[in-house]
Amino acid sequence: MITRLSLAGRLALLFAACTTVVSLLAGVLFNHASEKHFIELDQQLLDSKLVALRSALQGADTPALFAQREPQLREELQRQPDLTLRVTARDGRRWLDGAPGITLPQAPGLHSLQNAGTDYRLYNVPLKGGDVNSPHLTLMLDITHHQHFLQRMQHLIWLTVGLSALATALLGAWAARSGLRPLRRMSEVAAGVSAHSLTQRLPQEQMPAELAELAHAFNAMFGRLDDAFQRLSAFSADIAHELRTPLSNLLTHTQVILTQPRPLEDYREALHSNLEELQWMAQLVNDMLYLAKADHGLLTPKRDPLVLADEADALLEFFAPLAEDSQVSLQREGTGHATGDRSMLRRALSNLLDNALRFTPQGGKVSMQIAEGAQGVQLTVENTGDGIPEASLPRLFDRFYRADPARREGSSEHAGLGLAITQSIVRAHGGRIWCESGMGWTRFVIELPLAE
Repeated sequence: MITRLSLAGRLALLFAACTTVVSLLAGVLFNHASEKHFIELDQQLLDSKLVALRSALQGADTPALFAQREPQLREELQRQPDLTLRVTARDGRRWLDGAPGITLPQAPGLHSLQNAGTDYRLYNVPLKGGDVNSPHLTLMLDITHHQHFLQRMQHLIWLTVGLSALATALLGAWAARSGLRPLRRMSEVAAGVSAHSLTQRLPQEQMPAELAELAHAFNAMFGRLDDAFQRLSAFSADIAHELRTPLSNLLTHTQVILTQPRPLEDYREALHSNLEELQWMAQLVNDMLYLAKADHGLLTPKRDPLVLADEADALLEFFAPLAEDSQVSLQREGTGHATGDRSMLRRALSNLLDNALRFTPQGGKVSMQIAEGAQGVQLTVENTGDGIPEASLPRLFDRFYRADPARREGSSEHAGLGLAITQSIVRAHGGRIWCESGMGWTRFVIELPLAE
């Protein structure tokens, strides 16, 4: 099984590789600059010696004249022990050969040559400057000590590169390990997260700037998980509480009926009573399944063009008898168009109207207003009556939540799921819903996208 290299190891190797490349490049450039510098020094030295040699051989165009000047020439050469001279006549004869048996390049200019372990710098020039037909001078300068210096420098460069790479790898590993300590802390916190420890948070103020945003995202995720878990726990407890009462009623009522023989009419009445409880429970389960589908994005509303004024009038006509019995006036203002599922939107508006009628006192008023704007179409359901406490507004759309905890009786639509279902329907249509309340009034606002 291949072990994957850790991030710290990768960073250490990357640091070492970068240092090696930079050191090697710097060494190569320094070596090249040194070699070029030595060539320039050799050129200057040979140029200065060439002046002296030309002065000593001035006018020596024939072997006889050269023989006369040779003692002066040798005296000049003795002053530079590492300099050797070869003088070649126009016909190729050698008047002086300080390097017998060595084949030298004939091209004019500066050259490098190695022979028998000795390095030379050669300088081919005519005896008379600018006269290619004059005798030819070849100056040979021993540069072995230069080459030894360059070789030692190259060895030093390779040693420096190796040591730098090793030191950088070790320091890089230490720096990477120290720099990645916040990641290990994040890993420890993530490993310790469970259903019982969702309150843990990463210390953002202790994180580097590069990890602070990631830590913030982790903390936000933990917050969402904690909130979702708390809601799920409360949701489970609420379901158990809601079902416990009807189940207890069914069990108690059935046990009482079965304690002794009774007339047929009593059994029929008991079954009717149980049927009401069972219908309540069935509706509660259906509502829960509906919300579960909404949570998983399985609500797929139709996209039919709707005239919202017509839909609102139909609902107001349906609730008119109930409003008349409660002595509450109903009215609708404005019109608008939207695209959506008629049955789903009617259910959402029905929940809002039902709540408004239940909490509107006698002589009060329930109104629906429809208005189209640049952001979309708004449907507002407003009623008079006691306002909702500000602390309860953020939780109105939670499941099983009741602003008035004393209200525990009624059908399934009064179990605290109506507003949650309404919110799911509105969100499935790409809209949003919120509540506003003040002294003596409450307003629910639905905002839907404009009709396409």
